[in-house]
Amino acid sequence: MTAHATTVAFQGIEAVPVDVQAQFLSGQVQFNIVGLADKAVVESRERVRAALFAVGLALPGKRLAVNLSPADLPKEGSHYDLPIALAVLSALGVLPQDFLNRYMVIGEMGLDGALGAVTGALPAAIAANARGLGLICPRACGPEAAWAGDEVDIISPQTIIQILNHVKGTQVLSRPAPGIAEDHGRLPDLKDIKGQEAGKRALEVAAAGSHHLLMVGPPGAGKSMLAQRLPSILPPMDAREMLEASMIASLAGELAEGKVTRKRPFRSPHHSASMPALVGGGLRAKPGEISLSHHGVLFLDELPEFQPRVLEALRQPLETGETQVARANYHVTYPARFQLVAAMNPCKCGMAGEPGHVCAKGQRCAGDYQARLSGPLIDRLDIQIELGAVRAADLARSAPSEGSAEVAARVAQARDRQRARFARLGVRHLTTNAQADGQVLDQIATPDDPGLRILQEASDQMMLSARGYHRVLRVARTLADLDGQDRVGRIHIVEALSYRQKLAAFRQAA
Repeated sequence: MTAHATTVAFQGIEAVPVDVQAQFLSGQVQFNIVGLADKAVVESRERVRAALFAVGLALPGKRLAVNLSPADLPKEGSHYDLPIALAVLSALGVLPQDFLNRYMVIGEMGLDGALGAVTGALPAAIAANARGLGLICPRACGPEAAWAGDEVDIISPQTIIQILNHVKGTQVLSRPAPGIAEDHGRLPDLKDIKGQEAGKRALEVAAAGSHHLLMVGPPGAGKSMLAQRLPSILPPMDAREMLEASMIASLAGELAEGKVTRKRPFRSPHHSASMPALVGGGLRAKPGEISLSHHGVLFLDELPEFQPRVLEALRQPLETGETQVARANYHVTYPARFQLVAAMNPCKCGMAGEPGHVCAKGQRCAGDYQARLSGPLIDRLDIQIELGAVRAADLARSAPSEGSAEVAARVAQARDRQRARFARLGVRHLTTNAQADGQVLDQIATPDDPGLRILQEASDQMMLSARGYHRVLRVARTLADLDGQDRVGRIHIVEALSYRQKLAAFRQAA
């Protein structure tokens, strides 16, 4: 008799059902696993054999064949241990097959029968719910899986013997409660920054519309401080955003104790990061930093110091909101709807353009340094702002009266206006102005006549690309939302264009 257990294989954030088939055959004593399994899956033979022996169940002297179907789908990871063990127990007649038919199973096993945490419990629970099944997962994964919904029957034992006792009725395993990460301390506040009022304004606009931001300035100007305070003015994620971001974090194994949070992700990789680390890939096509920043912020400090090919790989995700990792036999797609915040010095020595400073290499110092960034990449950044050095007079001032709380309130109001507007237009999948494009952008961001005239004149003078033209409209729409205006006016167009003038000067220096 062939016993069956259902588990999953992960392709991006999608969990593909896998049928685990176990059957005892006559012949030489062997334990074979087939079905395009990787090394971790093949090694489960020894873990399953030892775990069953630890609970007093030795395998009979027969040939045991385990097939993972579909056979042409790659199987990776240690979460196949428990479904293989339960299928074997069903083949032995220890576990009823009708019980296994009601559940999807994931989990890693120790040699003593204990169950260890695995990645991907939340996507697996969602896949199980979609198929009308429950989920059996390790105790450590229970709080994470419980977010899939109250209607999902979740069993989260600590050992395999607890599963057997649960089936017999001698032990009842209660459903785990959803885990919520605790808030550890307050976020950095904008009150900590003295001066740089233009930088604070640009940060508020970027937060209100989820616009990409580039800050150029000398060392010590406060670029990193501004970026680190962006999370303090961003609204928390809603239920849908939290679920999507948590699914990616689950696959990457970054949900501590299976607990999720409503805080938006803030990722700040070092400039030595490789392309797989940033956009995803590697041996198992894991999500990269841009996907881990989904619905959050990706901060790239010292932007020109990143490898050029790594930066160029950001161009497609910035437009499409997703990244595709291609391999010879399959490809996976991860969502990557992130907000890019970048910081850089104006030149190698960092002081180009500062009063009284002359670069040793002259104009070449700034030109060569800025030329490391391609025009198409810079053109995708909605807001570019130049920050001057902080003076002693600024540092001697008292702390500003307005902090992150006041700015966050204005940002939340602006985002509420955007969501309500998109809902009226029937495009609820859009939440911020930065996502608007095409006909939707024309409907929401068409300026009044004075604004349209100045936009057309400035577009010719600044030689804006079609992409740059539309990004000016998006930023102007956000500025109008911050002012509580239904129509984009001339003043909004002028301020939005000022954030592109830095780009024009940037290109001239390069």
